[in-house]
Amino acid sequence: MDQVRLANLAHLRRARDLIDREYARPLDVPTVARHALMSPGHFSRAFRAAYGETPYSYLMTRRVERAMALLRAGMSVTDACMAVGCTSLGSFSSRFTEVVGMTPSAYRAQEHHAVLAMPACVAKVRTRPTRDQPIRIEEAVRAAAT
Repeated sequence: MDQVRLANLAHLRRARDLIDREYARPLDVPTVARHALMSPGHFSRAFRAAYGETPYSYLMTRRVERAMALLRAGMSVTDACMAVGCTSLGSFSSRFTEVVGMTPSAYRAQEHHAVLAMPACVAKVRTRPTRDQPIRIEEAVRAAAT
């Protein structure tokens, strides 16, 4: 039983790595499930059990995370939306607002001096959004300043 569970976790990790690497490509659950060598239904249930969110939510959270970095660098909202693989500006903006707690335009307009001064690996951890808890930009900046 443990060997099967470990094998499933390895397959899920492979699928998660695919999402992390190829987030800007059009990805759907059946495509990612094939990389995990699982049926789409089984894959979705196993992914949620292992990582606490559905594969689609994980993909969208990664896209929002990458868009945040592009917006901090000064890219327009529309260009950031397209660069991370979203095709609908409205859906992207809704998901961004849901995950981050503010609109992409408001996020882009904020000062990001503290985050930009951090090493990229630290900024990525400090500003990483999660679906369950929207990040608090002010808290990340305050924490970075200390």
